[in-house]
Amino acid sequence: MSTKFKTVITTAGAAKLAAATMPGGKKINLNVMAVGDGGGKLPDPEAGQTQLVNEVWRHTLNKISQDNRYSNYIVAELVIPPEVGGFWMRELGLYDDEGTLIAVANMAESYKPELAEGSGRAQTCRMVIIVSSVESVELFIDSTMVMATQDYVDDRLAEHEKSRRHPDATLKEKGFTQLSNATDSESETLAATPKAVKTAYDLANAKYTAQDATTTRKGIVQLSNATDSTSETLAATPKAVKVAYDLANAKYTAQDATTARKGIIQLSNATDSTSETLAATSKAVKAAMDNANGRLAKNSNGGDIPDKKQFARTIGAVTSTNITFNNASGWYKIATVVMPQATSTAVIKLYGGAGFNAGSSEQGAISELVLRAGNGSPAGITATLWRRSPAAANEVAWVNTSGDTYDIYINIGQYAYWLIAQYDYTGNANVTLHSTPEYSSVQPGNSTSGQTYTIYSSLMKPTAGDVGALPITGGQLNGPLSIGTDNALGGNSIVLGDNDTGFKQDGDGILGIYANNARVGYIDNSGLHMSVDVLTNGGIRAGDGKRLSLTSNNNSTMTATFNLWGDANRPTVIELDDDQGWHLYSQRNPDGSIVFTVNG
Repeated sequence: MSTKFKTVITTAGAAKLAAATMPGGKKINLNVMAVGDGGGKLPDPEAGQTQLVNEVWRHTLNKISQDNRYSNYIVAELVIPPEVGGFWMRELGLYDDEGTLIAVANMAESYKPELAEGSGRAQTCRMVIIVSSVESVELFIDSTMVMATQDYVDDRLAEHEKSRRHPDATLKEKGFTQLSNATDSESETLAATPKAVKTAYDLANAKYTAQDATTTRKGIVQLSNATDSTSETLAATPKAVKVAYDLANAKYTAQDATTARKGIIQLSNATDSTSETLAATSKAVKAAMDNANGRLAKNSNGGDIPDKKQFARTIGAVTSTNITFNNASGWYKIATVVMPQATSTAVIKLYGGAGFNAGSSEQGAISELVLRAGNGSPAGITATLWRRSPAAANEVAWVNTSGDTYDIYINIGQYAYWLIAQYDYTGNANVTLHSTPEYSSVQPGNSTSGQTYTIYSSLMKPTAGDVGALPITGGQLNGPLSIGTDNALGGNSIVLGDNDTGFKQDGDGILGIYANNARVGYIDNSGLHMSVDVLTNGGIRAGDGKRLSLTSNNNSTMTATFNLWGDANRPTVIELDDDQGWHLYSQRNPDGSIVFTVNG
């Protein structure tokens, strides 16, 4: 049977949770989690525990919160930093601020290395407990003691990347800008696309036929350095302009241009300047245009991303698709994966289950499939299915089609329409989900079965057989029973408190009575047989309707005794004595006669 992991509310924890729900009750402040190695083996959590089997480290909680999906789930998180380690982890304990063990859990065995061992990592441990009222627990953590986990940072970055909480570009500020193909727009908030520029260029190129320029039309023109020419068909060179400028500069006081007046202005190649006194060069405009062309278009909603799957994985977003099965239960090929040996892992999560029935909560199922490559000796993969609902997928199997390529099959019940599948994988692997998977009523004959585990919850409760317990309706216990101790009697026996004191079957219809491993009596069809004294503070009664009683009022100054004895001369003697001697006796003689004698 596969290993089961669970969390148990302790007896003390249950009492505190119950008290906290009462009017005026004090909330429980969960603030510490401890880890232990279970004394070298995986422990079985018990409600009566007040401490871990063998605690190896404890620290203040990193986070405690209410589960997003289940309002009565409390999630406590402990982060073990890289510099702490050198121990195995097999058990977790959750404590309140008064040092009471509220909940205890076992966990998959994991070794936490020290940095000195050449390996260091931060380890996150989470414990989920189910409470009747989340208001009974104080969900507060000292922020000075919190370490942000990688999942938390990735979630926040992904949330920011997917948001549109960024300003639009203006004439004064940088920001997001929308591209436009318009050639007749007067907008100052849109950026022209190369298509718009080409349209304007083609229009201008088509309308122009080279000809000499005049004062009444555009055209080609000859340059001239003259500064005193009266020609209306020549164009002044920069040299001529400079001569005229220098002459004018000596006569004219130049002023800088502003947004309110004309004037001289300096050019700038900057693309991040906020100046209102500089003019952008063509180089700066091109740089801004190239930058805009390289950005995503807001109104495309990611449609212009070349590799959308890789983009989603890069920013930490979840990749997903829809999968629909037909109306029959059976096996479906839901995915094809490429998984190089010893270096790849993939995960597929299915939301939804078999059936569409209002009020059937179990049909809101979750199935989690983890695929991990082997080490090449032998080649293959490990496929593990984690079930959270009766309506979830039931089994998993895989077929190696070629090299590192595998078809993944799951077995699921009837009417499993329109499930949502989320998936991810390491960079050297690949996952392709099939939205309409191939169907088979039986498991493919050349497939290899994976392993299925059930995650127990209030929906998926374990049976007594799952956890090795007797059902409340009764059952057969195969072996000795111990109450509060080990069993030293062996066989079919029950010991109570002392490991060699109790009852044991000594044969057909014989129940032996043992004290300190010595048989002191037994019960069979004939009655109770004792090989030691029988002591009672009450009476001894024999008979049914009319009883013979032997009692003591406990107020005598001496102890009285009935004795049965005999020898060759006095075969049978029934004698009554006290501490000072005999009172009377009845005696049968060798000839069969009876003598009754009183002392006094």
